[in-house]
Amino acid sequence: MPTDELRVIAAQRSLLSRVMIGVLSLLAVGGCVVLLASFAYGKNAARQAYDRLLIGAANDIAESINIIDGAAVADIPVSAFGLLSLALDDRISYAVRGPDGTLLTGYETALPPEGSARRSPPFYYDSTLQGEPSRFVTVVRRFSERDYSGTVSVTVGQTLRARNEMALNLTKGALVMTGLAGIALILSAYLVIRSAMRPLDQMANELLARDPYDLTPMKAHGPAEVAVMTEAMNRFMQRLDRQIGAMKHLISDTAHQLRTPVAAIRAQAELALEDDKDHQPQRLERLLRRTRSLGNLLDQMLSRALVIHRTDNAPPKPVDLRDIALQVLDDCDPDLLAPGVEVDLIITEAPVIVMADEVSLTEAGKNMLTNALQHGQAPVRIGVSTNTNQSELWVEDAGEGPEQDVLSRIGGRFERSAASRGTSAGLGLSIVHAVAEAFGGKITMGKQANGFRVALVLPTQEEDEL
Repeated sequence: MPTDELRVIAAQRSLLSRVMIGVLSLLAVGGCVVLLASFAYGKNAARQAYDRLLIGAANDIAESINIIDGAAVADIPVSAFGLLSLALDDRISYAVRGPDGTLLTGYETALPPEGSARRSPPFYYDSTLQGEPSRFVTVVRRFSERDYSGTVSVTVGQTLRARNEMALNLTKGALVMTGLAGIALILSAYLVIRSAMRPLDQMANELLARDPYDLTPMKAHGPAEVAVMTEAMNRFMQRLDRQIGAMKHLISDTAHQLRTPVAAIRAQAELALEDDKDHQPQRLERLLRRTRSLGNLLDQMLSRALVIHRTDNAPPKPVDLRDIALQVLDDCDPDLLAPGVEVDLIITEAPVIVMADEVSLTEAGKNMLTNALQHGQAPVRIGVSTNTNQSELWVEDAGEGPEQDVLSRIGGRFERSAASRGTSAGLGLSIVHAVAEAFGGKITMGKQANGFRVALVLPTQEEDEL
């Protein structure tokens, strides 16, 4: 398999793996949060459950206390130990104390902490029972009788084995359910991701199945994100199609248009060698004219190819048409194109901003001015004008211009008028037309008060929009 295809497959797998890693990371973080929450919930639930057992047993013992002969006597009920025995593996301890803290019955280990007398019963506290962490509760029963007055406190405690086991079981149960849910989510996420990526596979298969020269737009399948990608790819293929079309036109035009002038130059050169010396100046003059015509053809063909390439690849930028007019006037040499003809420059004081490509506008302006110098009548003027909606780069000469039927054809490739006398390549206004279309403008041609004007009209770009 070619290296490029392997890279494409690796990229596809990398995309799937990245999404899955992201999903697994989220599930892992969520699982940790659920685990901690489950453990905290289980521990709290176990504490509340066994605290109720403790206080139930303590209340049973407190209810069993009676005053006999002026002394508190506790007859520990079996029900109290029955409640505590629900925690099979836990040790228990209890103590019944008189008003002065004297132990009436039970164990010294069940001793309330210091300062507990100030606490409102019942109250819970944590301590140890034979070196093992334990939980205790203390309840108080008050007596007010003829021969006995005071309080009797009952303290009951047990170790934490059953509590911890219950909290652990609750946590395990939650963890198992979370794990099963996580596996289900992973499988679902994998299937959903694969399903979401299927339109990309379809797009790739469609592209692979296409003919290499098929640049027609693709149909948008799948969700909006894939449709956006398809639309972007279609725009790219349209630009590529235009570029290929321009290359095809350039090659075909070159092959077609250069054949005749090259053959004519060769014929004139051969005749110049074969004729006598008296006719050689005429032959050389014709040869020079043919060479200049061929050079003009090549210049305009290359200029048109450059314009089409830049309009598809160079992003539009704010351009001041006044600078374009100055650049066009500097690049065109009126003394060479039309000796003795002066060119007037008419521009405004305020900037005339349009969104376009500077190089393309310069090429268009040069072709407009060259046409006016070669085929128009002096004086020739180049200038810019603007209003709220549109701006113009125009060239004007004092001639009448071509007839109306000729105007309707001018702008196509290799369209020549009779006034050109064979010296024009017929590409000048075609270049201007291509630039106008590329930047949302148009060409206007017609008779004005001062002569015939050709204008490249583009939308005006307000300064506050830049």
